[in-house]
Amino acid sequence: MKVLLIKEVPGLGIPGDVVEVKDGYARNYLLPRGFATMPTPHEMARFSKLRAEYEAELADRRTRAQRLAEKLSGAKLSFARKVHDEDKLYAAVRPQDVAKAIEENFGEKVDPHRIRMEPIEALGEYEVEVGIYEDIAAKVTITVTAAD
Repeated sequence: MKVLLIKEVPGLGIPGDVVEVKDGYARNYLLPRGFATMPTPHEMARFSKLRAEYEAELADRRTRAQRLAEKLSGAKLSFARKVHDEDKLYAAVRPQDVAKAIEENFGEKVDPHRIRMEPIEALGEYEVEVGIYEDIAAKVTITVTAAD
């Protein structure tokens, strides 16, 4: 069955796309939830405008992500943590901590799930990759020092 997508459906398409799906998927999921409609000429004309707006929004997202990546590239974030024997940390530095530091220092929200790192459990300097949008990423240097 052919349907016209109204909203983005991951792995299927973006608004304005006409896609072929199984009848049950269209009837039981896409149509009732408002993700798609039947591709009549009236609907096609209506959603061609929506598609243009959506593509402009995607381009805007990409430019904002590139600006943020430029800001973050080479940035240094410092964390002071209490330590015990052999310079081990009592509380590890986690992606949530890095996301909070980015928001405080740069005023930009970053989803902690997009920060690729293992929890840091020792003093030192580490390089972390922050995924910003699709294939746009930035490398950030994390420095962990002992708190007094």
